[in-house]
This record gives sequence, C-alpha cells and structure tokens, in this order.
Amino acid sequence: MQGHENITLRVRSPLEIATRRFPSNRVCGIDLSCGAVLRIHVPRIGSNGWMPSKPQRIEVVLESLIESIALAEDVGVRVAVAAGFDEDDQYKIGLAVHEAVMNAFQYGNEQHRERKINVVFELFTEKLEIRVTDQGTGFHLTDVPDPREDENVLSDSGRGVLLMKAFMDEFAVLVSAAGGAEVVMAKRCRRQISQAS
Repeated sequence: MQGHENITLRVRSPLEIATRRFPSNRVCGIDLSCGAVLRIHVPRIGSNGWMPSKPQRIEVVLESLIESIALAEDVGVRVAVAAGFDEDDQYKIGLAVHEAVMNAFQYGNEQHRERKINVVFELFTEKLEIRVTDQGTGFHLTDVPDPREDENVLSDSGRGVLLMKAFMDEFAVLVSAAGGAEVVMAKRCRRQISQAS
C-alpha cells in the first residue's frame, strides 16, 4: 500500500515480548504488562535514511518500575535506528534515555509506582529530541554535584547527568507544567552537523 511502511516494534516486558506491525500513518496505543503505554506515530523514513521534514512524535508513559528503565532504553535505541543514527549514536541515545528514566524513577518519583514517567521522542529533520518528565518536585542542575571534583568522586549522584551531557548534543533540565523535572536532550544528525561545517 502506497504511503505506508510497516515497521516491526519489539518491546520487552518482564513477562513477554510483544511484536506488532504498524502502518506509518496510524497512532497506536499498546498497554504492556510492566505498566507502559506507548502512543506511536511511526514515521516513514526518507530516501536519505533520515526522517522527513515534518516532526514525528513517539510518547511512552511508564509506571515507576525498575523494568521501565530498560524498556525506555530499548525504545530509544529503536527510535535511533529508525531515524538513521549510526551504532555509536544509537548506544549514546540509549544510555542517555536509560540515565534520564533512572533518575526520574529513583529521584523524581522516588520509586512510587503510581507516579508516571513520560518519555517523548520527537524526530525533526536535523535532530532527535527526547523529553523525560517525572512527577516529583523537580531540581536545578546547579544543585547536582560534579562527580569529577575530588570531594564528589565517591558520591553516588551526578554521574547520570554527566553522561547525558557528554553523549547528547543538547541538554537542559526544566520544571514541567506539573512541577516535576523535565529533562530535555537532543542528538543532531551527523549529516546535518557535517553540512553546517
């Protein structure tokens, strides 16, 4: 069928692997046993292997469960693959998503299962933007200790933020409309970076 592209999405849950085929112009909701709901608009990939000029959006709503961290990372890597990122950037995007969701689970939502973690992947022609929002009280980057400083080397906080900053091209922490933390990070397409130079 013209205008459609079937993409197989495998999402791991603690109990099963769910595989579904989605037409490229449909929004689908999947309720997974580990508490995730995915609202997906699967984009059609352009001839150059990158996304079309119209932004595409994938939203994942997760319960505050330890299993949600790996699920979000897996979705992040799959989005990066579909968007045409190389293996190195796929790994970096996956790890950045892992760290952001881990922080939302551990610090923002304080492991309260009923609190949700929202992860939004938005694909633009020049970059992939990722937003991770928790239902906690929020935080300021200036309050996060730098783990590279001598007095913080043995501390268990700050490393995730350091990794996200190192692996992504853009990184910021905002206060969400509901008052929680909203981590906003982006990875630019290397083709766009090399064309700009």
